[in-house]
Amino acid sequence: MADTMTLTTGRTATRPSRRPRRANRARGVDWLMLAFAIVAALLIIAPFYLILVNSFKTPADYSNGGPLAFPTHISFDGLAAFWQRVDFPQKVWNSVFISGMVAVLAVLISVLNAFAIGIGRVRGRTWIVLLFLLANLLPQEALLYPLYYMAKAVGLYNNVWSVIIIFTVIQAAFGTYLLSAVYGTFPKEVLEAAAMDGASRWQILWRVVFPISRPTLSVLLIFFFIWTWNEFLIPLTFLVSNANQTVPVAISVLQGDRLMDVTTTSASALLGIIPTLLFFLIFQRTLTRGITAGAVK
Repeated sequence: MADTMTLTTGRTATRPSRRPRRANRARGVDWLMLAFAIVAALLIIAPFYLILVNSFKTPADYSNGGPLAFPTHISFDGLAAFWQRVDFPQKVWNSVFISGMVAVLAVLISVLNAFAIGIGRVRGRTWIVLLFLLANLLPQEALLYPLYYMAKAVGLYNNVWSVIIIFTVIQAAFGTYLLSAVYGTFPKEVLEAAAMDGASRWQILWRVVFPISRPTLSVLLIFFFIWTWNEFLIPLTFLVSNANQTVPVAISVLQGDRLMDVTTTSASALLGIIPTLLFFLIFQRTLTRGITAGAVK
């Protein structure tokens, strides 16, 4: 009896010694991950810090203190110079109009395509989805000349609608590929119940499928807007007039000006970031809900 108690006591005594080791390892991993996250955050914040600090400097202040120093006094000359040179409100409106139209049209087309492919079960569904995937893999440089030739032929060159049509097709290809996989796993019981109640396929789409998938569609809408806002090559090629240019194109064109300085360049980058930042902050809750709903499903 005593030997049994000794053995059990020895076993129970050795168990607590393993737990501190595991706890120490877990703490070490947590500290390592925290340090990695801090370093990554600093690397991400560093460019924004340079843009923010140098946007409110004068050229003389930048020459004396360098890019990392705080400005000796706040100056809005760089912001005013960029605002006046490129007609910034017009460029913002062009970017908002193009990005908004592309986001709405691309989501709408993606829903219709994905409903036909994922729920309608068309023949050759796998190959059709593969074609949409390949369309996203093509670089824009390969599409530039054919698109330029077609825009010239139909009279849409130097027109914002040429860019809207191009990006709507590009973004809708990705949206169709993504939503087809989502709609392919849609519960059949819900669709059959709606059909038994007398709902047509159009009613099933807009009264059953669309409300349930609204969180996913809101995430796509936000991403399509931001992706289109940051596009540069195609708007640079198709929007040659100053009145039709977007914000990224205006920033790049102004950087080639001989009168351009570092403070004005930083101010242009700051003004280019602010609209997308405001858009993200406004729809942050919608984006969080959409991602959370997708994770729960």
